[in-house]
Amino acid sequence: MRFPIAWGLMSAGRQSFKRSELITGRQSPIVLLMPSKTPSRIIFASSELSADMFYATRFSVPDSFLFLEQNGRKTIVLSDLEVDRGRSEAAVDEVVSFSALEKALEKKLKTKPSVGQTLASFVRGRRVRKALVPANFPLELAVTFNEHGIALEPQPGLFWPAREFKTAAELKALRNAIRITEVGLARAHEVLRASEIRPGRRLVWAGQKLTSELLRSEIDCAILRAGGLAVSTIVAGGSQACDPHQRGSGPLMANSLIILDVFPKDTRTGFYGDLTRTVVRGRASDAQRRLWETTLAGQKLALENIRTGEPGQALQDKVRQYFTDQGYPTEIKDGRWTGFFHGLGHGLGLDIHEPPRIALTDFKAGQVFTVEPGLYLPGIGGVRHEDDGVVTERGFQVLSNFEKVLEL
Repeated sequence: MRFPIAWGLMSAGRQSFKRSELITGRQSPIVLLMPSKTPSRIIFASSELSADMFYATRFSVPDSFLFLEQNGRKTIVLSDLEVDRGRSEAAVDEVVSFSALEKALEKKLKTKPSVGQTLASFVRGRRVRKALVPANFPLELAVTFNEHGIALEPQPGLFWPAREFKTAAELKALRNAIRITEVGLARAHEVLRASEIRPGRRLVWAGQKLTSELLRSEIDCAILRAGGLAVSTIVAGGSQACDPHQRGSGPLMANSLIILDVFPKDTRTGFYGDLTRTVVRGRASDAQRRLWETTLAGQKLALENIRTGEPGQALQDKVRQYFTDQGYPTEIKDGRWTGFFHGLGHGLGLDIHEPPRIALTDFKAGQVFTVEPGLYLPGIGGVRHEDDGVVTERGFQVLSNFEKVLEL
């Protein structure tokens, strides 16, 4: 288990060093360093699990490794398994062999050092005394660094602030991730349309009872073939759809609202898409249709009112008030939340939920958000419409264009 770094490990103030000159000695280059205002940055994580590490290195590794940025120079320490690949693929300035560091320290200590000792000795040898780290930096390693005289300061929120504002290349990657997401939704619609409605509102597809699990597997397989990786795809019908993060299980029924929330990662770029559609296989009741159409109108209201400089919380409140005015207040009834009781949307990029959330920001050009209002009424069902887009100086540009239809 990992915990945030203890407060006692932090030191006030920030200081790092810059290269002043390079002197070549007999054994190895000696770098003379002078004080600088630019803080060093350290990450220890798997780049397959940490968006911060992947953003820093553009190099995919399943195991944790060390990243050090010092005076703008990027260095990573890799196992022998990854060193050669790192030298050819990683977007860094230097790749260091962990085993070489370990052997040198073992010779000095006359005993095999721990991973933490080896890495702390390396960082200390680079004249780093203070560094910024992500808020989820491993506590055990932080303690070891502290024992070696290296003060670590956790940075809350985005470790790389530039991640909040997407470049043209990143928007292109997001569009492709969204295209992969749409492939999954298209497969879901295809299977639902092909399913037969049997007595008792049962759905049968390809001779089998159509369940959330079966439809989810069809979605995920289509995404895999398209170059994506889907995890925890939501296929929730009936009362299950009234719990926004319920993945869904068991038979899907005709004439019932079904939420399809698909959010895969593009395995080539690491970027996510995130779309939700709500459908009925068969015929929707008047109450279901009104819920669906009101939610769609609420999303349209949000999309049309995202403007740079405007507060996201005010927009979320505006959408919630619209729903209340339409007869769908946010409240607790019979022990359950009903109405619109979650956030309007969240940042999207190398993380599926990336800071900031809409309610915690003033809109700025270059931010990418999901916009996903929902209404949930037990006895009728749940509806959520979700699209992805980028804030521009002229408003909000939606990057997704998958169809919104109620009845299949």
